[in-house]
Amino acid sequence: MPNRTPQPTSTATTTTVVTDIEVRYAETDQMGIVHHSNYLVWFEQARTRLCLETGHHYADIEAMGYQLVVTRTESRYLRGARYGQTVSVTCWLERLSSRGLRFAYEVHHDDDKLAEGATEHVWVDVARGRPCRIPSQFEAPFRALAGR
Repeated sequence: MPNRTPQPTSTATTTTVVTDIEVRYAETDQMGIVHHSNYLVWFEQARTRLCLETGHHYADIEAMGYQLVVTRTESRYLRGARYGQTVSVTCWLERLSSRGLRFAYEVHHDDDKLAEGATEHVWVDVARGRPCRIPSQFEAPFRALAGR
């Protein structure tokens, strides 16, 4: 069931969401496996769904004048995903600081872990074009995601 509504889970430390994604033919390379660049797109899709758990769609965050600018990406590929498979991307907020966040991800097909990764972001005030502290209206919801 691709692109299902994520079912958030809470642990003692953090909230996670799982997003199912059906592998499209266009995402595969000549070897018949998903090209590595697509994992970052999947990470973004899962991260956007996790942000919904704050009560704000990422588009709403931008409409309020803020962005979460990517400053670093990490990916580790363990096995290839293939066309026709449905993969599950798990996302959680691994670290939260006054100006930045680190999201972590795992990609699975059935019981096999295919990849893992992380993205780091800083809050940016769009009007000023500069990094800023986490906006007050987002501090409590994002702290809750991080289990704080």
